[in-house]
Amino acid sequence: MSLDRIRRSIAEAARAADRDPADITLVAVSKMQPESRVLPVLEAGQRVFGENRVQEAQSRWGALAPRFPGTELHIIGPLQTNKARAAMEIAHAIHSLDRPRLAETLARLAQELGRCPELFVQVNTGEEPQKAGVLPAETDDFVARCRDLDLPVVGLMCIPPAEEDPAPHFDMLREMAARNGLAGLSMGMSGDFEAAIARGATHVRVGSAIFGARD
Repeated sequence: MSLDRIRRSIAEAARAADRDPADITLVAVSKMQPESRVLPVLEAGQRVFGENRVQEAQSRWGALAPRFPGTELHIIGPLQTNKARAAMEIAHAIHSLDRPRLAETLARLAQELGRCPELFVQVNTGEEPQKAGVLPAETDDFVARCRDLDLPVVGLMCIPPAEEDPAPHFDMLREMAARNGLAGLSMGMSGDFEAAIARGATHVRVGSAIFGARD
């Protein structure tokens, strides 16, 4: 789809849910995409991008971001603690806070750097053993622990199991966020962002629908 078509689809889904389209942030997932595909999206006015790997994000956006004022980088993939400092230096948001050790590392670095990106706690709503994320039953305690560390947790994130209907997972995430007083919901990707918006998503992470399949 074109970027304009994605934006129209987001707006239509928001209005259908009696929501303001301006309350939904499109995160264009540029991970592993060549610059030849990313540049036209930047030139079309998109300014929020998602990357999985910190090193890839540094090499791409260190040069591109200054050319396009207002560009925001969101780290959406698993974050190793030894990459946490670099992530905090370049990211506007991190969507993959998923374990106590990472929370403690980010809290220490926030004190050193005097700043911290917005943080989303990743919840493993499907309780999949191969996938990162806090288990649903442990989410409340983990959010409380992050708050005790003075971390700026703004919301929750999930990636539903690929073979399941995502709607119940989106509903679960919304209920957990509400219970913890969190406004942010990072949920929904290329194939299901309309369903996520209907269930309260504030950030949708769309990659292949914008850029095409990764090589």
